[in-house]
Amino acid sequence: MLNKYARAFFTRVLTPFAALLIRLGVSPDAVTLVGTGGVITGALVFYPRGEFFWGTVVITLFVFSDLIDGNMARQLGRSSRWGAFLDSTLDRVADGAIFGGLALWYAGKGDDNVLCAVTIFCLASGQVVSYTKARGESIGLPVKVNGLVERAERLVISLVACGFSGLYKFGVPHIEILLPIALWIVAVGSAVTLVQRVVTVRREAEEADAADRAVTQGGETR
Repeated sequence: MLNKYARAFFTRVLTPFAALLIRLGVSPDAVTLVGTGGVITGALVFYPRGEFFWGTVVITLFVFSDLIDGNMARQLGRSSRWGAFLDSTLDRVADGAIFGGLALWYAGKGDDNVLCAVTIFCLASGQVVSYTKARGESIGLPVKVNGLVERAERLVISLVACGFSGLYKFGVPHIEILLPIALWIVAVGSAVTLVQRVVTVRREAEEADAADRAVTQGGETR
């Protein structure tokens, strides 16, 4: 949902910065690696200690690398299968670090086993949602569905809630309730999205199999 509009907007905004990095001799792969490293650091250093505000600030500074590296590759005319593979793979690593950091907080000083379980579900379901589309496309299906909560929605909802929840350390009362609410929203939305994609893949697979059978039967008739 957000991918359709936000990606186009931020791509335009970040194009001059991407051009600057190219002039400095920075490669798209380097941006991908540094961005992922920054997200992992922000998530696993700050979140398990309950430093949600500063952790979110660090993560936000690096999360836009996902748009910058692709922008650089297009400007250089060097879009490649390897770049797409690296970007997609490290996206999964970064997502795992974000929700893993939150799960560590709730398993430790946050002391809430229910929210720890919800966070782990957010982590796992997010990975599976991405896998269903990739697997469907790998067997030749178009997988023409976006779903209720994709990666962009998961990140925006989670990071915004984390950032604001961290303001409780600055004296803002009751603001920490935003994070549990956000995690439940992401968990339910991811479950709905997973069902949407599975149903779509099943329908498209049945249609493709039926088309294949029709072609085979037509050949035998001739």
